[in-house]
Amino acid sequence: MILRSSPSTARILTRPLISGSVSARHFSAASAVSLNMAEHNSNQASGASLTAYKPRYIDIGINLADPIFRGRYHGKSRHPDDLKGVISRAIEVGCTKLLVTGSSFKSSRDALKIAEEFPGTVFTTAGIHPCSSSIFSPSHHKHHDESQSEPEDPPEQHTPPCGPDPTKPILDGEGVDHARSATIISDLHQLITTAPKSSLIAFGEFGLDYDRLHYCSKEVQLHSFSAQLSLAASLSPQLPLFLHSRAAHEDFVRLLKDAFGPKLEKLERGGAVHSFTGTIEEAKELMELGLYIGINGCSFKTEENCEVVREIDLGKMMLETDGPWCEVRPTHEGWRYLVQWEERGKKEEEEMKRAEEVERKKAEKIEAERRAQEEELEKKAAQLELGGDGGEKVEGEQGQKRQRQPKKPKQQQQQTKKNQKKENEVPDRFKVVKKEKWEEGAMVKGRNEPCTIERIARIVAGIKGVSVEEVCEAAWENTVKVFGPF
Repeated sequence: MILRSSPSTARILTRPLISGSVSARHFSAASAVSLNMAEHNSNQASGASLTAYKPRYIDIGINLADPIFRGRYHGKSRHPDDLKGVISRAIEVGCTKLLVTGSSFKSSRDALKIAEEFPGTVFTTAGIHPCSSSIFSPSHHKHHDESQSEPEDPPEQHTPPCGPDPTKPILDGEGVDHARSATIISDLHQLITTAPKSSLIAFGEFGLDYDRLHYCSKEVQLHSFSAQLSLAASLSPQLPLFLHSRAAHEDFVRLLKDAFGPKLEKLERGGAVHSFTGTIEEAKELMELGLYIGINGCSFKTEENCEVVREIDLGKMMLETDGPWCEVRPTHEGWRYLVQWEERGKKEEEEMKRAEEVERKKAEKIEAERRAQEEELEKKAAQLELGGDGGEKVEGEQGQKRQRQPKKPKQQQQQTKKNQKKENEVPDRFKVVKKEKWEEGAMVKGRNEPCTIERIARIVAGIKGVSVEEVCEAAWENTVKVFGPF
């Protein structure tokens, strides 16, 4: 169990020894021992929180190139650009490395600009997402590199949300524009090979998505994935792959094997299948091929999803948020593990407070004994200097003084406000507001951020029955092994 941070116990300060030759002579060895015990107990209590683990994260899938992180929603500005605040909040929770997804030519170029702005923290991928693969289609009327589109075209685009839309599929039969395809792959090769190697560290996001055929037909997706795999295999040196597979496992694995061999033995740097929502059997096959699996909020929607996560080897797992999408919601099966984590945390804090209270009372008792011994020494010193009558007078005066200043018991603060709102069962670390009421330092409701990656780690830990530290360290090492060094 990982102990959460809690206010450290205040040190019990001991009064200095009284000066004077007479007092010093009469100060016993027992009082010195008592003082040492008080200091020892105080140090133990105040040092208890120093051993708490501080998580570290790498978000392998965050769409920071989406204009939503610049305050723009569907072409309209709703609030100021707060990308710096988003990254600052991520770093605050320990997410110090962000792999920004390139899912089209424009988002890949925009991601590179962000990496230039935040060197050492932001890294990028470059590729064509299956939902962006309509550029290979004969009916695509815009330039495949959106940054070179006509001025009247929308200058920005949102990354596609993670939910399926099977009601409006684009049917096969249109075919592929092979001349355009050759140009696209050539331009993608140029983009990848000329990008700074310190920034662009993976090929992708690319793959297959049969849950969202309303963006692009199956036949065009298959061509896009195959063509990009051929490019990825031809690179020297190769880049690790950042892959996407939704409801397309059989075709997905087949094309990977066509490009890199039956055991992916020609894949030099490995890869990760991000935002995994497949079956246990699919996960096991991917792991057997040496691939890693990215887990985010979409991986916890159902009980079956959570069972899959339980079976994924920590040695093959990476963590991500896939923001601005894929947040963990109260309706998700995985949410209950966050509730359990909060409950355990509160119980641990209560236990720590009780332990601190016991130590405090022990220290107070020792301090009271020390003071009594000190007062006894003062009384004897007064008797020696003033005589018995004076000593009795001093004792009487001190007794009256003690009577005039009785010790008052501490009052417990009680919360009895009738209109006080019930605390959220899973409180947000940062304030959350609607985009219309944006304020600096706050998260925007419905816009998932990399700082929420700590929730992913907590849910995985709860599902697998391990500590958050085990999850974080395994994911960190796995990510560095494939995409590093950072």
